[in-house]
Amino acid sequence: MSWLVGGVGAVAGVGRDPRELFDGLCAGRSAHAELRGFDRSRYAARYAYEIDDRPVPGADVPGRATKWLLEAVGQAARDAGLGEDLSDVPVLIGTGLRELRSVELWWRDGTPMEADRLHFDRALRERFDTTATYTFANACSASLYALAMGTDLLELGEADTVIAAGVDVLTESMYGLVERVHPVPPDRVRPFDRDRTGAVMGDGAAAVVLRRDDGNRRGRAHGRLRAVGLNCDAHHATAPDDAGIASAIRQAHDLAGMKPKDIDLVMLHGTGTLLNDEAEATAVAEVFGPHVGRPLMTAIKSMTGHTSGASGLIGMITAMRALEEGRVPPTLGLSHPVEEAAGFRFVTGEEAVGEMSVAQINAFGFGGINAVAVVEAVR
Repeated sequence: MSWLVGGVGAVAGVGRDPRELFDGLCAGRSAHAELRGFDRSRYAARYAYEIDDRPVPGADVPGRATKWLLEAVGQAARDAGLGEDLSDVPVLIGTGLRELRSVELWWRDGTPMEADRLHFDRALRERFDTTATYTFANACSASLYALAMGTDLLELGEADTVIAAGVDVLTESMYGLVERVHPVPPDRVRPFDRDRTGAVMGDGAAAVVLRRDDGNRRGRAHGRLRAVGLNCDAHHATAPDDAGIASAIRQAHDLAGMKPKDIDLVMLHGTGTLLNDEAEATAVAEVFGPHVGRPLMTAIKSMTGHTSGASGLIGMITAMRALEEGRVPPTLGLSHPVEEAAGFRFVTGEEAVGEMSVAQINAFGFGGINAVAVVEAVR
């Protein structure tokens, strides 16, 4: 079983649509900048990877997660030829924090907030006349988890078309938490580098339109989703487990009918945290074995920041564009890879060019929730 990706939508600090985002990443353009959404004097960390859309620097506004989710879903729907009427299309959303930022502004500043605006359902219904919305809160693997649930709906015949999406925007509580858990306030995301200091948050939203691959293509197809491997190893509340990650990668390969030697590109999760990168590198090296030096590997959070619930689908959309165009964005800030990733074929410095057919996308979340997707080019 496989599924065709008929439409894509994405918004991040690097670009406001998939084309702008991909070209920006390949050019090595980063959204890294001094924090703009709230008062920097409260925090030791100074930087973030935001979408620069506030009317006044330092003064945040409510509803940004919903705003960017609607934008990504709208882009994907138009790209797939669905238009604005999604009354027959289930929408599955992965998010870590949903509209938590709106709650923070209401609690501290008294910014007006309607309780049912904390759910995405109402806004999607008003804009697209949707009738079925599902929200999944599986930390940083959330959008790939939503993707997997969407394939289940298609496989069970519950829908002909689904939209899987992911979104998260900066919140002060998460920004402060990330700062506190690192011994040195992180300044930027440097995945797999020995001198990395930790994760830095970013804004982002992404969406894809999925249809069953029944041999009757309707319009353009950006790629063919071959499988999504999922597990929860429950190893630790926050620390990743390389054995659990390796198991999810193997499951994705098995479901896709692929071997490690078949993978041409790996979109690494690569948060730049002290524990995550080493665990991910250990798992990838173990699964790929003697083939670990074959696929190109890159980690785009070095330019988008950690977009949490959106990151898996942003990686997948980037991967499909890379397969189509034969271009792979570089990993910025990676100069001295950690020992566990010594054999990887990292893309650094500038974009890599080459013919590719199959890509693997990694996304791993707190609680040991691991998700790995495999996509194939449609020629």
